[in-house]
Amino acid sequence: MSVSSIGITNNMEVRIGQRVSRGMLPILALHTFSEYYRSDHKPPVTAALIAANTLIYLRPSFLDPLIPPIEQVWFNPHLILKNKDLKRFLLSPFYHIGEPHLVYNMLSLLWKGFQLETSMGSVNFSSMVASLLVLSQGVTLMLSKSLLLFFDYERSYYSEYSVGFSGVLFAMKVVLNSQSENYTSVYGVIVPSRYAAWAELVLAQLLVPGVSFLGHLGGILAGLLYLKLRSTYSGSNPIKVVIRGIVDAVKWPFKFLPRRGRITGRGTVGSNRAWRCQTCTYDNNNGSLRVCEMCGTNRGVSGVSSFQRTSRSDGLPLDELRRRRIDRFGGS
Repeated sequence: MSVSSIGITNNMEVRIGQRVSRGMLPILALHTFSEYYRSDHKPPVTAALIAANTLIYLRPSFLDPLIPPIEQVWFNPHLILKNKDLKRFLLSPFYHIGEPHLVYNMLSLLWKGFQLETSMGSVNFSSMVASLLVLSQGVTLMLSKSLLLFFDYERSYYSEYSVGFSGVLFAMKVVLNSQSENYTSVYGVIVPSRYAAWAELVLAQLLVPGVSFLGHLGGILAGLLYLKLRSTYSGSNPIKVVIRGIVDAVKWPFKFLPRRGRITGRGTVGSNRAWRCQTCTYDNNNGSLRVCEMCGTNRGVSGVSSFQRTSRSDGLPLDELRRRRIDRFGGS
């Protein structure tokens, strides 16, 4: 199940700095700690992004002099272009106007970040997030300016104030689902995963008041643009050189987190050799096996269509697989 992302627009009627806790931040902290504790892979960049967004929202006293107030960083196309204000352009995604806004986006970031950073690696993931942030903000800025020039939509978009990480999250969703053949639920509607961002764009406008349509659309287009650029450009990425050192520094604290095995079947499965079947989610404790002991699915392949129907797989007869299942779950 995926977690959606929401970006909030504001007409400057909300009193800045007034925050009413609804008890959601402890839930975010508990959920994040639980995910990192039970996972063999602990993506450091995802954790750093969640921590940065949360600290900016909480504004602890020791950071307060270093963090600009939200009224100085609202994403406003008119002010950004008029004053060439890079602070609004770059920092507005890291600000949120309320606890539900923050927690909803950070849970979405946790879910997407775990999958993308684990598969891409921390350096590539950091480079991607930086690129998507700049692209999503830039596309949103160009869209709002174009609407002003060609349709005179000044009041609707060009003078709109918005904050939140959802533009980047929409772009991440496009990248995550670009090659997916599965289906997902968006506000209860089942759609192909590759079109989930578009479905959420429409349904969020209908179901959630105050969301930033242009910010979400800019994120989707940024994700598509990123995929296009990545497929056509084969040179080295200069951003990686800078990011690699930062990622190494961020990874350091995670070396001290405990690594625990999973309890399954009759014993504890070690994290160094075990692998989890993507079809039946069974933890196989024999790292040399290429098929699942429980269902016979090929290792690293998801979906019931990959179920093994041959008499042998990797030299292991099916009757031997059945015997192991009986011994593990029903035998002595």
